[in-house]
Amino acid sequence: MKTRRAPCSPGLDQAKTRQDFLATAAALKARPDGTGRIGAVGFCYGGGIAHMLATELPDLAAAVPYYGNHPPVEAAAKVKAPLLIHFAAVDERINAAWPAYEAALKAAGARYTAHLYAGTQHGFNNDTTPRFDAAAARLSWDRTLAFFKQHLAA
Repeated sequence: MKTRRAPCSPGLDQAKTRQDFLATAAALKARPDGTGRIGAVGFCYGGGIAHMLATELPDLAAAVPYYGNHPPVEAAAKVKAPLLIHFAAVDERINAAWPAYEAALKAAGARYTAHLYAGTQHGFNNDTTPRFDAAAARLSWDRTLAFFKQHLAA
């Protein structure tokens, strides 16, 4: 018997979802067992959320979007957190928006590092798909952990 997969986010209220992520970030930042510094990492849709958080949270300590949608170009001026951005080489939709967003980040003086992983496809870090690339996933994750260690240490 074949099963049909439901769409990822049927009826998802994007504005409410963004507000939920902002509220979650505030709650994490306020935890008494934390350092008060938070970072964000996201993959695909979550990569877009990590980008969004970097534009909406001036005190975000670090953001690591993996092949996520970029915010509107005009939002780049609000980025204060250092960014580590991971791209798949074969990802036309996401990569097409990068030159304009990168120019806006540069104009805003934002701190960012971007890596393009040769031969990879969107979702290369997802080991449940045929697009998984173990070498790129390991390298990108090692870079992510080092980035967070650098920017989130108390």
